[in-house]
Amino acid sequence: MKELKQEAWLPYEDILTRFDWAAVFGNTKPVEMELGAGDGGFILEFARLHPERNFVAVERLKGRVEKIAKRAARQELANLKALRLQSEYVLRWMTPPESLSVIHIMFPDPWPKRRHHKNRLIQSDFLASARRALQPGGVIRFTTDHEEYFAWAQEVWRGCPGWKALGGWDASEDPKSDFERQFEEEGRNFQRCLWQKT
Repeated sequence: MKELKQEAWLPYEDILTRFDWAAVFGNTKPVEMELGAGDGGFILEFARLHPERNFVAVERLKGRVEKIAKRAARQELANLKALRLQSEYVLRWMTPPESLSVIHIMFPDPWPKRRHHKNRLIQSDFLASARRALQPGGVIRFTTDHEEYFAWAQEVWRGCPGWKALGGWDASEDPKSDFERQFEEEGRNFQRCLWQKT
């Protein structure tokens, strides 16, 4: 089990070297990345349901990443790797250009106070990094429970070249993240939008 746990981590030699996904996973299947994976409730089940794809769970909190790695090892999910780093940095400096098919962003911190909006994940620089990382036609699946943040993010997206809004999607068959289960119990509404690289 200890060996499997280590295999669930995404190793890197330094933070300025881009990953080689074929070397990481031992195959050339499409790669999807979840940014801010939390405790892994979504990505672990999604990886189990889709063995034909590879997945990278990015999370900056050590305890959460360790939990994802342990659960991935227990479930013997060879198509899932856990990485403890900051999301935007991973996209900008460590992800090969045009190497991701999908980026999942679920319930990012809304930073609701106006003076904190600069801390929000969805910014023009971030979207430029995401666009470089996505393959032609690749998408970001964005989900939030915060109506104002959703509207704000759509405006940021519309102000950035090279994106096309595809609207929401039917998430009824998608696994639920830990936050989604909690927010459902609290009666919150969710907003979703697919944005495609053009």
